[in-house]
Amino acid sequence: MLFLVMAIGGFYYWSEWPWLLRLIGLLGAFGLVGAIILQTTQGQLAWNTVKEARMEVRKVVWPTRKETMQTTMIVISVVFVMAIMLWALDGLLGLIMRHLLGQ
Repeated sequence: MLFLVMAIGGFYYWSEWPWLLRLIGLLGAFGLVGAIILQTTQGQLAWNTVKEARMEVRKVVWPTRKETMQTTMIVISVVFVMAIMLWALDGLLGLIMRHLLGQ
């Protein structure tokens, strides 16, 4: 963590250097920190988790365009029907409140 803070601090400390050179140095420092982290037990566990997550993403069966369009239309229809129902309920409650308040 200290190395990352020093790298970011150095990026701004040497602000008179060309921007691209500072960016390359910062990215190199991030890469070095990543390599150091991967040498630890927690780093290895994190890397294994990332690899397993990528394998799970490959196993996902993605819906076809037709299925996606059908589901989208169902969602739009339900939202529209619910909007109409809520609008009607709001109007009814407003009418009841006006009647109760004598307006």
